[in-house]
Amino acid sequence: MTSRFAVLTASILSLASASGAFAQDVEYALLNSSSLALTEFYTSSTDDEEWGEDLLAATDLLPGEAGNVLIADGGESCEYDMLFIFEDGSELTDTVDICQMASYELLD
Repeated sequence: MTSRFAVLTASILSLASASGAFAQDVEYALLNSSSLALTEFYTSSTDDEEWGEDLLAATDLLPGEAGNVLIADGGESCEYDMLFIFEDGSELTDTVDICQMASYELLD
């Protein structure tokens, strides 16, 4: 679990650092309390018409695992859409206020 957490964090941090100057950085914990591995995770401001990059490109977030998500895209918006894709192909979408969120938990 430790190595997957480190890879997830490193992947997310490398994406964030490639974004340049940041107007507002927001970090929150992503907890996978579901029975399925999370294989893809996309997020973008509700102002954007396209999803950002897959934040889990380097690894899966297995059941029971957690990782930190850093949103450092230079945007001013707090409203973000999220798309989660699980190992069985099922999808979950949600819209959240990331500025008011310390964690996000995936449940069955």
